[in-house]
Amino acid sequence: MNFLPLLVAGTTLSSRLFLGTSHYPSPQVLSDAVAASGTQVLTVGLRRLQPESGGGNSFWQRVQAMKTHILPNTAGCHTATEAITLAQMAREIFGTTWIKLEVIGDDYTLQPDTHATLDAATTLAKEGFAVFAYTTDDLVIAQKLRDAGCAAIMPWAAPIGTGRGPLNPYALETMRRRLPDAVLIVDAGLGRPSHASAVMELGFDAVLLNTAVAQAGDPVRMAKAFADGVAAGRAAYESTPMPERAAAQASTPTVGVPFWHAS
Repeated sequence: MNFLPLLVAGTTLSSRLFLGTSHYPSPQVLSDAVAASGTQVLTVGLRRLQPESGGGNSFWQRVQAMKTHILPNTAGCHTATEAITLAQMAREIFGTTWIKLEVIGDDYTLQPDTHATLDAATTLAKEGFAVFAYTTDDLVIAQKLRDAGCAAIMPWAAPIGTGRGPLNPYALETMRRRLPDAVLIVDAGLGRPSHASAVMELGFDAVLLNTAVAQAGDPVRMAKAFADGVAAGRAAYESTPMPERAAAQASTPTVGVPFWHAS
């Protein structure tokens, strides 16, 4: 399905589906899911390079073999200082200035600490990082992240791993309308391809998924299904959907059309 490519952080991407790399049943399933999805961006955390987490050098070699753009993340950080330090380490290890910035404020909901996120984003952007900032659907914070120089703003649709889909479509739609020139990527909370299609129809530039694919009964088929959902939603947005109406309107006009009445 053809749609306009995405330009983010100086890079042109034909796929608007980003994938995470954790919780897959096996490394081979991860590789197959990535291939099926057509994704060009994978998120990787430094902890995934630790052997005790199922990662290590073999995991990194497998990820490199997929030939995608690597988006390191600061998962597990709870302060701006921790996130900045981890981002600096990631730049050296992964050889990229891209960073998915996560600063968690609540361990139960995994809701980001938006104030600490803004502090870290401001510092990292000044240091030359292309910051992909994970945040809530708060418009004001999103505006401040844009002003701080983030390459992409990544609001959640619902808490991480819930799979409940967009809980506040109005907030997401408002964010898209108020930030027309910002790169907006929905990150977290999507569980089904229809969820991805719905947010793409709102005009979001991409979606980032992990659990919805990795923990599906068939991750490879689900990765392809999400790719199709993202493509359909984006194509629909670019095609300009018909306006909603309060009342029914016949698709075939009746004015001036003769009617035959049975006697």
